[in-house]
Amino acid sequence: MFVLDSRLQQDTLPIGDFPLCRLLLSNDSNYPWFILVPRREDISEIFQLDVPDQQQLWQETTALAEMLKDSFDADKLNVAALGNVVSQLHMHVIVRKREDAAWPAPVWGKCPAKPYSPEQIATIRERLRLVLTDDFTFLEG
Repeated sequence: MFVLDSRLQQDTLPIGDFPLCRLLLSNDSNYPWFILVPRREDISEIFQLDVPDQQQLWQETTALAEMLKDSFDADKLNVAALGNVVSQLHMHVIVRKREDAAWPAPVWGKCPAKPYSPEQIATIRERLRLVLTDDFTFLEG
């Protein structure tokens, strides 16, 4: 049974589900920072997924990145699977802009997280509703 890591639960807001991954929004308004978590239990590395799930993970990551680049007018997207702190397999897809708080450095540890306001969350959800239409189910929360 899939259970989201407690650290991810604490630091993110649930958005919804692709066929394989749960989509989360990092609760840090310094950057539009999204996280995809395959809904598979006890997986910490991409190679532990079976081949169809590996392909699905890349398809969902690529589709999300493409949508975010356009809808958030990104200068660059940072896509990474690190897992040094949270071992549960997850992909970061971070919208970067030249004027963001950490540019051009990586976002990790650069600035303290600045939680979203309810209004900001609603705005992001509405923006995503315009582009995440096929094979995506929104969660309320």
